[in-house]
Amino acid sequence: MSVLVLDAREVEELLTMAECIEAMTDVLSALARDELHQPLRPVVRPPQAKGLMGLMPAHRGGARAVYSLKEIVITPDNPTRGLDAHQGAVLLHDGETGELRAILNASPITAIRTAAVSAVATRALARPGARSVAIIGSGVQGQAHAEAMRAVLDDAEIRIWSRRDGGTAEEIVRAADIVCTCTTSREPVVRHEWLAAGAHVNAVGASVPTSRELTEETVRAATLVVDRRESALNEAGELLIPGLGEDQIAAELGEVLTGAHAGRSSDDELTVFKSLGLAVEDLAAAELVVRKARERGAGTEVSF
Repeated sequence: MSVLVLDAREVEELLTMAECIEAMTDVLSALARDELHQPLRPVVRPPQAKGLMGLMPAHRGGARAVYSLKEIVITPDNPTRGLDAHQGAVLLHDGETGELRAILNASPITAIRTAAVSAVATRALARPGARSVAIIGSGVQGQAHAEAMRAVLDDAEIRIWSRRDGGTAEEIVRAADIVCTCTTSREPVVRHEWLAAGAHVNAVGASVPTSRELTEETVRAATLVVDRRESALNEAGELLIPGLGEDQIAAELGEVLTGAHAGRSSDDELTVFKSLGLAVEDLAAAELVVRKARERGAGTEVSF
């Protein structure tokens, strides 16, 4: 048996933003139709460690059955080392035999598919004609979100702010139709009073129960769409810290995509997409990369 191994450079070259956006649209719609299975991800948080390890398994049945597993270590200090905070691998197994078929570097998959999902949410939820974007955070996710927003907005005007720029994010947020929060902050970086009428927010950076990028007032005032209810109720600090429950969640993004929920209902409505990242997104992104790699002869086949 041989296994296809793809390094970070190869994954980044093969996983284009435009194709990933369409793959995320398809897989989130399929998830809403119960065509895929994923449990809540287990997380390992050693008491003396600064980071954590997450395990993200998923399965799709049918004629192209597949198991996937992303193992990812999140190390918040990595950007100071010039490294992505997300380090790990995505494994693809044959759904019939269980044989391991591919191993892919998880860092570019995580960066690109996360931004691509925000693009899907923006396309589904932002006010028609929206084009001015404020991105809070200039790291890996901030840069990926700039590319993603350009892919779904005509003539996008993008401004990026990070803490090292000084001051606050308020100025660019107040002028924005769309706000993407891509930080490692434990405390809110965007306040409700800064947001323009009809704004759409992609809240991406906070992915553990003890961190949030949006204030309670922002979440309460918004039509809140999540990637998965179970994930949000167990992992989203925007809900858990203020003690908000399932009644605060309007829909999952897949439900908006399939028409089960209308999404935005007026031009002056505040919409928020809370992204935590799903294993099925990694499955779909990895499958896309592997298919293109086999078409082009990319990667390295190793005996296993």
